[in-house]
Amino acid sequence: MAASSTVVCGQMVTAPALANTTSNLRCSKLIGAASPSLAAFRTRTSQVVRCEAGNDRAGGLREAVDQATKKTITKDDILRNQETNESEKKSVFGTEPTSGSLYPRPEVERRPETGDKSFTGLFAFDGAAPETINGRLAMVGLVWAFLAEKATGLTVFEQLYTPGQTGLVFFVGAVQLFTYASLVPIMNGESTDARSFGPFTARAERWNGRLAMIGFLSLVVTEMFRHAPVFH
Repeated sequence: MAASSTVVCGQMVTAPALANTTSNLRCSKLIGAASPSLAAFRTRTSQVVRCEAGNDRAGGLREAVDQATKKTITKDDILRNQETNESEKKSVFGTEPTSGSLYPRPEVERRPETGDKSFTGLFAFDGAAPETINGRLAMVGLVWAFLAEKATGLTVFEQLYTPGQTGLVFFVGAVQLFTYASLVPIMNGESTDARSFGPFTARAERWNGRLAMIGFLSLVVTEMFRHAPVFH
């Protein structure tokens, strides 16, 4: 009488045990009387078969990163800051935030955690997207301008519009990449204030971005009058 057994996810299970199991794993291979030959079995199993047992490694890594770098901002936290922070009681133009208005909106309505996540809401004047994206692009632009001007001796405009230069292509690609990468978490209800890792805090990014925007604009204006690169 030919004995038979089944390999279930790399474990040998006898026929009686197999009859009692209720596992739904479908990576079994029959060995014994039902198999043509051991050589054929080895040929068929030469490829690695992964048995998914509910362990999502990517999900586990994401959870670990979230625990290390992300803090939860609740609606109560936002309302508390809205009531106590003097800068939230009026805009830069001295106007008091009004619910439902185009500008300025109360903090609870303009933040992606609790407010409007539509495209128009995120890209409004006081929305979460404009300053975040523009600040990141300005920081990248300053570094790119420094390295490119050192290497080529061309101004920012010359790198973008001189025939044969690829600056415009890289600029368009960088805008698309950073805009998409910044919008995905914001549309999922996460603001930049929720992330921090060591010195890389939301406050540091915000101020570095603002300074970079001023610096990049000053660089472009200066080169327009000088007709020469600043970093060369």
